[in-house]
Amino acid sequence: MSSLAATAAVNAACIAAAASEHTATEAAQSSMLAITQTEYGTSDVLSLSSIDKPSIGADEVLIKVVAAGVDRGVVHLMTGMPYLLRLAGFGLRRPKNLVLGLDVAGQVIAVGTDVTRFATGDQVMGIAKGSFAEYAAASQDKLTHKPGNVSFEHAAASTISGITALQALTTQGNMSAGEQVLVIGASGGVGTFAVQIATALGATVTAVASGAKAEFVRSLGAAEVIDYTTTDLGDVDAEFDLIIDIGGRNSIPKLRQLLTSTGRLVIVGGEGGGRLTGGIGRQLRAALLSPFIKQQLGFFLSSETLEYIEPVAEMVARGEITPAIGERRPLAETPEVIAALEAGHAAGKIVIEVAR
Repeated sequence: MSSLAATAAVNAACIAAAASEHTATEAAQSSMLAITQTEYGTSDVLSLSSIDKPSIGADEVLIKVVAAGVDRGVVHLMTGMPYLLRLAGFGLRRPKNLVLGLDVAGQVIAVGTDVTRFATGDQVMGIAKGSFAEYAAASQDKLTHKPGNVSFEHAAASTISGITALQALTTQGNMSAGEQVLVIGASGGVGTFAVQIATALGATVTAVASGAKAEFVRSLGAAEVIDYTTTDLGDVDAEFDLIIDIGGRNSIPKLRQLLTSTGRLVIVGGEGGGRLTGGIGRQLRAALLSPFIKQQLGFFLSSETLEYIEPVAEMVARGEITPAIGERRPLAETPEVIAALEAGHAAGKIVIEVAR
């Protein structure tokens, strides 16, 4: 071996050893900063706290969080509304999980005894238990390797909204290339993915958003944009093969008028409605009506599995979809970010940059 090659080998070994030592040091640290909540409420219940790092189970990994995505679901987990959410196991009187946040991208620093898919040092993306923190635990079955050409920020913005949009269009909506698709709520987290995925799969997309966000939505691939602030959907003279209604408040009869005789409606999210069920009441009415008509009306609960996480990661890596990041904010500003999301002021996905 030449002296140059020997020097390079020594340098590589030193770098590897330093990285391993750094990872071991991080794993040994006992505390971390995290956005926590001990009660349900508005963003005022959130605080930046120093708490113990999470422990991991046999099939889990510990992630040093680089970036975390903010989705509409965290607002419901923060407020505990609708009450049906609490009955589903998230905590009746107070949140079961102290730390908020689901979307995650970062580096594995420890693995459980039964973990076979990841090793320390791996860069990952997916769904964690409390990603608004410096460290988070996650099941190996809810993570995939982060593609090398995808930034941590884009990876963090992709999973929850991406898999929800993918399932709404394909598994639930049975979308085919060449179809006319209407996306209601197109400027939000799930909506921005739905517009891009539908376009990538060959559909012609009409988006519903405010006029202020029309150009933004067109840049994602929408052929047309309906400004809901000036146009009532009941006045729209068009028919669609598939409607993806994301957090909408339009009545079922109004939406049916926009469908072809055998069109499909997929309701995503449960905005509006009462404190007990939220928008679930509208979803249930649609599902109950569906068996008696030719149109297919329904809703679904997103499945957090690799069956959908991996395809979304691959589509982002290929450039078929690009997470529409509206803002990047530090961990300490998470409460005000969520307040803005709750008020409907966000466009696209908001990313929390945890490690900078």
